[in-house]
Amino acid sequence: MTHGIAAAAAAGFGTGLSLIVAIGAQNAFVLRQGVLRQSVLAVVGICALSDAVLIALGVAGVGAAVTAWPAALTAVGLAGGGFLICYGLLAARRALRPATSGGLTADGAPSRSRRRAVLTCLAMTWLNPHVYLDTVLLLGSIAADRGPLRWAFGLGAVLASVCWFTSLGFGARLLSGVLARPSAWRVLDGLVAATMVTMGGMLVAGA
Repeated sequence: MTHGIAAAAAAGFGTGLSLIVAIGAQNAFVLRQGVLRQSVLAVVGICALSDAVLIALGVAGVGAAVTAWPAALTAVGLAGGGFLICYGLLAARRALRPATSGGLTADGAPSRSRRRAVLTCLAMTWLNPHVYLDTVLLLGSIAADRGPLRWAFGLGAVLASVCWFTSLGFGARLLSGVLARPSAWRVLDGLVAATMVTMGGMLVAGA
């Protein structure tokens, strides 16, 4: 029985990690906050806790209820897509204006408040329909196949989320040396802008 629980948890960890690691708006935001060393703990905590809640809902079988309200997913897609496009345009503006790259003011003080970082992270997490599709629907359906071991599978997926966002957020500071030059920040902001606008456009088009 113990071996079965461990196997289910390992399967959940691998499945969850394969879905979370994919490049997306949320990961790009966590990476940028990590490099800036701004509100990293809060951002990582929000991402991991949100995933834990959504995965738990999926394992509990809430996915069927979500599919019963396609209009809700459409509304979330439009709102989330619009938000990501706006954020992407702001990142593009930073890339085109090196003086503001890196999110710091001229005296080096953080230009982003903790509250703004938290609200942005919440929006990128909960206004992204792909999050619901990956966690509530996909992981939930896979977990259901595990029968009585579905919660062990879900726990493994939650652990994968915690490990990934912790590594991404706190490990990003290792890039600080590389991004010491304004030109490097322009490249990062350009990549963030491309990711956000592309994801936002896909959400709006698919809504």
